[in-house]
Parts: sequence; structure tokens; C-alpha cells
Amino acid sequence: MDIRIGVTQAPREISLEMADDEKVHAKIRAAVEAALEGKSAVLWLTDKRGKETAIPSAKIAFVEFGAPNGDRKMGFGS
Repeated sequence: MDIRIGVTQAPREISLEMADDEKVHAKIRAAVEAALEGKSAVLWLTDKRGKETAIPSAKIAFVEFGAPNGDRKMGFGS
């Protein structure tokens, strides 16, 4: 599962590749909701390779959950 997070006053989104597991998805969703509600000052996420990313909750513009990169179609084919 891919997650894209928009940060205010930043030109690019943060893209993370997470494990494809419903339990992980629910845990991440709960952490994002807590951050957006102001219950935590920093949103900490760990990708599937173990890399940790911290995002200040006040700077989160949007969060998008999506399919893994392998499912995206690229190119000019139909």
C-alpha cells in the first residue's frame, strides 16, 4: 500500500510504501486520524523497509492511501 502525504508550504508530497496488511492499514489510519485531530504533535510512520518518517501534525495538508506502485499503469498504451 502506498501513502502520499501533502505537507503545507512544501513543493512535493511525501510518498511511503507500506506493508499490504489490513492490520497495518488500520493502525496507520488511526495514527493519521489522531494527528489530524491534534491528539499528537507528530505523525510517525515506519515504511516496509523500516525507515521512520516524522511529519508535524500541524503541517499535514492531505493523506492519500492507494495501491502499490506496481499496480499503476504508465506509458502511452491503451
